Amino acid sequence: MPDTGEELSVAVDGFLGHASALRGLSRNTIEAYARDLAAFVDHLAQKGVTELRKLRREHVSGFVQELERRGQGARSRARSLVAVRRLVLHAIQEKWIEHDPMDGVETPRVSVPLPRSLRPDETEALLAAAAPDTALGVRDRAMLEVLYGAGLRVSELVGLPISALDRRAGLLRVTGKGGKERIVPLGEQALAAVERYLDEGRDELLGSRRDESHALFLTRRGGPMTRQNFFALIRKLALKAGIPKERVSPHVLRHAFATDLLDGGADLRSIQAMLGHADLSTTQIYTHVSRGRLRETVDERHPRGRGRR
Repeated sequence: MPDTGEELSVAVDGFLGHASALRGLSRNTIEAYARDLAAFVDHLAQKGVTELRKLRREHVSGFVQELERRGQGARSRARSLVAVRRLVLHAIQEKWIEHDPMDGVETPRVSVPLPRSLRPDETEALLAAAAPDTALGVRDRAMLEVLYGAGLRVSELVGLPISALDRRAGLLRVTGKGGKERIVPLGEQALAAVERYLDEGRDELLGSRRDESHALFLTRRGGPMTRQNFFALIRKLALKAGIPKERVSPHVLRHAFATDLLDGGADLRSIQAMLGHADLSTTQIYTHVSRGRLRETVDERHPRGRGRR
């Protein structure tokens, strides 16, 4: 543990070790923190600041300004500032410093783009494009139904083991970002599609091969599905459904899940839990999507709407 006179690089190493061991953050997040904090330490070294106790607000603000001069966008600057803030909070908790050099530092304003989504009729058309008359078709329909019916990330979908499904209760145990587990209910149609796949499709795809992966969803060669496999599959089904392929991706169905739940009257906290969002503010973006649908309804249905003039 560094004392208040030791160098910043030692404090950074201590913070990263703590974050990796205790916070349950993903490896990608830890690596991003490490890159951002390395740039922060280099910037401060150029200013003659190498000790933790000498860190001041103007040093942090100067770092953000330097990133802007280098052409970094607001989102990248905000991410770097998060890493610095986490370092400072850890230093205060460990009593390495007493003052907060982040006090008064403004976070760069990041415009949040609205997520793309599909209308309910487009989602139905996409699901119907996976004709369940072959083992692959049964698998495709089950994967789409689970993706849309449970709002999973594509990495969570292809990473599901058979043991994740509780067929009797109709529940999925999902491992999300940072290794965090959550329980997600499956609707009747999604559950029926998965049960049909398990009863009729999976064994055929496995054939005489040993079931070494125990993955829920398999390729035609009996191995676990990958993100790349599924991305190509969903684009192919989008073309079959008559939907421009650039409007469809695995994440778009996750957005459709959340937006349709909200339109149906679900509360944000429930949607947050099912999506696995750590922060409710991440889920709140779907309220803007629903307002957009209201706008479309007025435009298309009201006598004074754009579509009826």
